[in-house]
Amino acid sequence: MSEARVRPERFEAFHDWIVSAVREFPGRYSGLVDHEVLLAPPDSLLYVSRWRSEEDLVGFAGEHWRDQPVVLSGEDEYLVAPLHVRHFAIASLSGR
Repeated sequence: MSEARVRPERFEAFHDWIVSAVREFPGRYSGLVDHEVLLAPPDSLLYVSRWRSEEDLVGFAGEHWRDQPVVLSGEDEYLVAPLHVRHFAIASLSGR
């Protein structure tokens, strides 16, 4: 998951830009199981991706995937701060 803190006056433009940028990711990255963009106007947008394996994630994000977000060229003009990246593992709800 990466969180973008967006300039409020650029929020709609960034939303359109990021959706256009990631729309084709499933076809380009076979290990990408699912992804979505979550909006919290006026200044926060989350990109959440789910990967088949850690190896697939490394293929997309690189060796420093744990602490360095994937940054798309040109996105910094929309942001008030660098992207914040976090990673989660799925915990079963049906017991261990």
